Amino acid sequence: MTAHDLRQPQRKDFSALARGGLDFDSLPLRLFRKGHAKAWNPADLDFSRDAEDWARLDDVSREAFTGLCAMFLAGEEAVTHDLQPFMAAMSNEGRLADEMYLTQFCYEEAKHTEVFRMWLDAVGLHEDLNGLVTDNPGYRRIFFDALPESLDRLRHEPTPHNQVRASVTYNHVVEGVLALTGYFAWTRICTELNIFPGMRQMISRIRDDERRHMAWGTYTCRRLVAADPDNWQVVTRRMRELLPHAIRQIQHATRDYPADLFGLVMRDLLEYATECAGRRLHAIESALSETAGGLRLDTVSEDLEEEIADEERRALAVSGESVVAG
Repeated sequence: MTAHDLRQPQRKDFSALARGGLDFDSLPLRLFRKGHAKAWNPADLDFSRDAEDWARLDDVSREAFTGLCAMFLAGEEAVTHDLQPFMAAMSNEGRLADEMYLTQFCYEEAKHTEVFRMWLDAVGLHEDLNGLVTDNPGYRRIFFDALPESLDRLRHEPTPHNQVRASVTYNHVVEGVLALTGYFAWTRICTELNIFPGMRQMISRIRDDERRHMAWGTYTCRRLVAADPDNWQVVTRRMRELLPHAIRQIQHATRDYPADLFGLVMRDLLEYATECAGRRLHAIESALSETAGGLRLDTVSEDLEEEIADEERRALAVSGESVVAG
């Protein structure tokens, strides 16, 4: 397919006016409505206690937290930029429900960029932090190369193969392995240290948004694998290609700090990331026994994210109880 093939055809009609209207029971529109119900405003968050906590930290802890926050903020900015070709791909296929959901998806990524910048400003981090991410080889491979390349490919060749490849890169590596694992770890650290209440509230809302993004990504891969089993090989090949770089990114970011600096050793973090990624891949693989048409009301990806969220809430509750007991 060439760039010429992707030119917007002359509009003939409107999907929302067709017989039956919009399919509000489909997963993309279920997620769209759920996002409305859980909308939040960064301006409502209070970071004053976070600034006080920051002032009391030692230099090593501040350095570690600054590096983590820089990676999160740069990642949110990157995915805000890079998601847009997926919207165009859905539009080109006439998938209005997916296109509608992706507008909300992109808005949420932009909001995450805004709120991380607000937190950095609140604690007084105004210097240039680019070096904290540009010097990380694993980060560069994923966020400077793989992410923009795989999404930009959809501008010119939005084939099912490339859609799966882009979704695995964006949803399952960047969001599922790196972002959601990182947010869970950081929330647990802040809970155990009893610091940064504004950050914890912010990340709770971001993680909730990201779970909907993950559900859409898993659903999209399931739909495309059900339509063509060869797409399952695309999933596994892309994961094998990028996971070593994700691990390298985490190892590089933590290499200068004691393994137990914040009570979370690297092994625990990697085991958590690997276990969650495996469950999501299993959900995609199970679509090999499905038909694409039979996934209209698919709940597998939503149910899985709710299950993982419940497990995280219980784990964080235990961390909070240990703080009170201490």
